[in-house]
Amino acid sequence: MTREMTVGVGAGADHLDTTEMVLNIGPQHPSTHGVLRLKLKLDGERVTACEPVVGYMHRGAEKLFEVRDYRQILMLANRHDWLSAFCSELGVALAVERLMGIEVPERAVWLRTALAELNRVLNHLMFLGSYPLEIGAITPVFYAFREREVLQGVFEEAAGGRMHFMFNRIGGLKEEVPVGWTGRAREAIGLVRKRMPDIDKLITRNEIFLARTKGVGVLTPEKAVAYGVSGPVARASGVDFDLRRDEPYLAYGELKVPVVTRTAGDCHARFECLLEQVYVSLDLAEECLNRVDAISGPVNVRLPKVVKAPEGHTYAWTENPLGVNGYYLVSRGEKTPYRLKLRTASYSNVQALATLLEGCLVPDLVAVLGSMFFVVGDVDK
Repeated sequence: MTREMTVGVGAGADHLDTTEMVLNIGPQHPSTHGVLRLKLKLDGERVTACEPVVGYMHRGAEKLFEVRDYRQILMLANRHDWLSAFCSELGVALAVERLMGIEVPERAVWLRTALAELNRVLNHLMFLGSYPLEIGAITPVFYAFREREVLQGVFEEAAGGRMHFMFNRIGGLKEEVPVGWTGRAREAIGLVRKRMPDIDKLITRNEIFLARTKGVGVLTPEKAVAYGVSGPVARASGVDFDLRRDEPYLAYGELKVPVVTRTAGDCHARFECLLEQVYVSLDLAEECLNRVDAISGPVNVRLPKVVKAPEGHTYAWTENPLGVNGYYLVSRGEKTPYRLKLRTASYSNVQALATLLEGCLVPDLVAVLGSMFFVVGDVDK
């Protein structure tokens, strides 16, 4: 005599008693681009609650801003999101320039825009390689780093650095780019654009990758807005917002910026947004370089030996590679900021994990976590 019995898993188990378990992921987890802790409550293999615990990398950058002068704070801003170093230092420079009423030379504006888009590509290529790696596919990371090296060479020639560029200055850029640099940069862009389909063909339609990402970790547009999620993660949920188009800064007002969106809001949609954004940024960077060649003049303004911002406050925000970064600067007329508060994209993206992981299975946890595209230093500042 045989008897059939259905045994469920986790919260759906009608015939199997389970006990709630608390599981800590981290704070030494190596695949989260930094040190993050997730405090999970599990019912079997299903997550019933998630509490992101941040602060393990806290450097106190916002406090250090108060004891560094306006030239030195760019170095601190350069480091909290080490994948978006140029864009992060740029945001601080824009805030200081706005408070001081500095008009940046036109050539510097276009060069900044080109470099910001190249930095966006460098950021996205890292995640396009590391995300498949986190869910078991090692090959894409080699292709992603192949393209990164091409663009790293371009950045290194101009700025002298490969990761912490320190090429922005209050009032423009550190120095003029080398002779012939714009032509070499265009060649690098053409090469990367030509080889990018290799990554697309390798992973996007891969059956295993589709099974791990399609319909997994769905973030609704309402939840994305409620948690302040921005950048490619929000646009993958259908939130059609991009500061480069909606509140232009630098030279974006003179460019047509296509905004890449999806509606599914799952892990696969977030990956697709990131991949397509690379092509958009390459096109924008190339257009900016063409304009640079048509403009002559300085790339910075002459500043006094001691830079002092007038008393007052201002807020600047930029579309960083991972989303919206905000910079609230308060000055009392001294050579150091009185306050400089950062609103970083990664912080809001991570906080959405509290709702995003609820109800998912443990095997899907890393797939969801990696698809939120954050840098923990950008969370902890």
